[in-house]
Amino acid sequence: MLEVTGLQKRYGSLTAVHEVSFTVYPGEMLGLLGPNGAGKTTTVSMIAGLLKPDAGEVRIGGGLVRRETDPVKRRMGLVPQDLALHDPLSARENLALFGALYGLSGTALRRAMDSALELAGLTDRAKDRVSTFSGGMKRRLNLAAALLHDPQILLLDEPTVGVDPQSRGAIFNNLEDLKRQGKTLVYTTHYMEEAERLCDRILIVDHGEVVANGTLESVRRLVPAMNLLEVEIENPGVNGWYGGLSAVAGVRSVECRGQTLHVTLHDLMRDTPDVLDWLASGGYRCSHLASQRADLETVFLTLTGRSVRNA
Repeated sequence: MLEVTGLQKRYGSLTAVHEVSFTVYPGEMLGLLGPNGAGKTTTVSMIAGLLKPDAGEVRIGGGLVRRETDPVKRRMGLVPQDLALHDPLSARENLALFGALYGLSGTALRRAMDSALELAGLTDRAKDRVSTFSGGMKRRLNLAAALLHDPQILLLDEPTVGVDPQSRGAIFNNLEDLKRQGKTLVYTTHYMEEAERLCDRILIVDHGEVVANGTLESVRRLVPAMNLLEVEIENPGVNGWYGGLSAVAGVRSVECRGQTLHVTLHDLMRDTPDVLDWLASGGYRCSHLASQRADLETVFLTLTGRSVRNA
């Protein structure tokens, strides 16, 4: 449904986006992740036609987007990072304004507004001014406005910034419903747990370039496995009782915190039985066993670095 090929954008000597390419299919959500200044919003702006790329192209349903007013763009909706609402107007008046901009009128517009308000959970506040809304309510209305014309593609640029847990959960439910309807979603966020919950595929950009593109599992495999085994012992010894474990084949390091051993292994599956055999032979009783794998935040920090960005 959405095909992005070789997008580039430069500002003088600064290259904001360089050769960004990806494809998103119907019923799929792509998580677009990256540090501040990585080029996420610039990429979304070029896809939406708000910025003209210096190179590359965007295709929607196979149709090439050639100019700002290209009719093929009507198949796309945008939920911008900054709220695109008019506070003095009511929720319904805001939707009427955006619906008119999409060319909706009469019965079609009324039905679209009713559906959007219901989706946003704001039917009972339809006549209230947006200035009286909480941040979460405004974010939900912002999403509803982008859906008035029933787009096939939805671009969401950090749609949950500053919202309360209830509103965030409501937005998540809305997005999952849209996926089930076959919509194509591109979702930028700084919240790794959101991407892990919602997204079918992950695209990580850094310094304007793609550094990872794939399913969550395939992206996890881009960094070395943590191979960390945690073993809770009921009857630990004293004075470095676990020191001999370091000599077991496959054990890289051992640390004990209270009653829990943290054992780093070369190969989790191959070496775990040897660790358990060592503990059993020493008469130690294991009450809990767990392993860890790289989460998305670990992958993100590994691929983009841990230093704070100021741009």
